[in-house]
Amino acid sequence: MPADLYLSGSATLLASFEAYARSADGAAVIRAPGVAAAVFPDLPERAVYNNALLDRDLGASERAEAIDAMEAAYAAGGVDRFAAWVHETDSALRADLEARGYTLDTTTRAMGMALDDLAGAPPELELDPPEWPAYVAWLESVGVPPGLLAGADPDEFHLLIARGGVATALAFDFGDDCGIYNVGTLEHARRRGLGTALTARLLHDARARGCRTASLQATAMAERLYAALGFRDLGRILEFTPGPPSGW
Repeated sequence: MPADLYLSGSATLLASFEAYARSADGAAVIRAPGVAAAVFPDLPERAVYNNALLDRDLGASERAEAIDAMEAAYAAGGVDRFAAWVHETDSALRADLEARGYTLDTTTRAMGMALDDLAGAPPELELDPPEWPAYVAWLESVGVPPGLLAGADPDEFHLLIARGGVATALAFDFGDDCGIYNVGTLEHARRRGLGTALTARLLHDARARGCRTASLQATAMAERLYAALGFRDLGRILEFTPGPPSGW
């Protein structure tokens, strides 16, 4: 089950990148054997979504070809700063990237769950209308580049905004899986359980839509929150960037 959850979560993540790319000039997810590279040549998405997910457990020649394909995709898009995502168990791929001069920039934790394991009733929440321009403004208020996702199709996502715009969370369905993204709370409204409640509501709604699993990537601060909802640890995702750490 953990391997299946990781694969379904990875597929949902890449599909969400494709959804973002449909609204961004010149953007695409380039798929090649062993790698899928989200290429966003222009701002504001260029600052956030240039990420490539490399497959696990490739052979030596397959790893080399996948890294070559990733680098070629970004070179063709004029992108010189990107992140290569590697599962923490793949020591050979990590070594290959380091040998090419890549350095570890940051990490997140892949997590997933079967929605049959979701307990309790949907939380009662006071919500604002899920208006996409309000969401874009909220993202800007917490420091993302202005205009990020402004052109995205709202019908592809499931958005929740807590009353007063103090917290938001986003879901994206792909196949039987629901990806949970961009859960955030303004600083003055933290420690009220809003992030947990919004996530739980998205999970209940996803199950009602017929989704069977859910996936996300957690920061270290959020891992316990998601584990309490039933998410399982699927391992760390290590994000390598060309050259020294970028701090981006």
